[in-house]
Amino acid sequence: MLWNADNTCVPVEPLTDGNPELDIDDAYAIQSRNIDRRVAAGAHIQGRKVGLTSRTMQELLGVDEPDFGVLLDDMYVEDGDEIALAELVQPRVEAEMAFVLDSDLTGPGVTTANALTAIGGVLPAIEIVDSRVADWRIKLVDTVADNASSGKLVLGGRIRKVTELDLRLIGMALSRNGAVIDTGAGAAALGNPARCVAWLANKLAQFEITLRAGEVVLPGAVHRMVTVAPGDVFRADFAHLGAVTARFSNNSEVSS
Repeated sequence: MLWNADNTCVPVEPLTDGNPELDIDDAYAIQSRNIDRRVAAGAHIQGRKVGLTSRTMQELLGVDEPDFGVLLDDMYVEDGDEIALAELVQPRVEAEMAFVLDSDLTGPGVTTANALTAIGGVLPAIEIVDSRVADWRIKLVDTVADNASSGKLVLGGRIRKVTELDLRLIGMALSRNGAVIDTGAGAAALGNPARCVAWLANKLAQFEITLRAGEVVLPGAVHRMVTVAPGDVFRADFAHLGAVTARFSNNSEVSS
């Protein structure tokens, strides 16, 4: 169902509606199956994302820990390039930091300090989250199976060393079409975005997966999700990191 929804851009009913017995292990197995399909078709794994890192989102879905998804090379959009709405189902925007790893990170037992040591650089980012589940009527199992509701991501063009920054205190202002619509700070993601990387490394150890040097990790949004309309231009300005822009096409129809 999710594979077809991703390829047709037509959403499906929540998996949990017709399969209430599905659990979180099933959800990660479904996610992995579809990632394997995309890799077999030529995609390359370029990192991971962490979701549900804010208390608000955890309370909304009734969970007490984050989830994760996989970032593939075909999800990346260059800063300022137009994003075709026809390639997405129900996009929403989240501004967050992006980390580029300087060394491998293998759990279990990874601490926030270990994560900070492994992170080489920090960039401003806008993640375009997307759900193949109709009307975003998701439970935890639904979003995990749907690759943590991943869509695309835009990375800024300036990278800073993590040793120069206090990630908790980095503020962000998000603008839509020139008007500021939300603000946030790094501490919104588990108190420290680096803690999200540590959580991810430890969680991936259950699947015998190591975070590799050069991979990108998205640690989670620092504000609420924002819906997208045709022609929208979003700009996220981060203190000390600079800005990044996500620009959407004026229509959602597939061009002939």
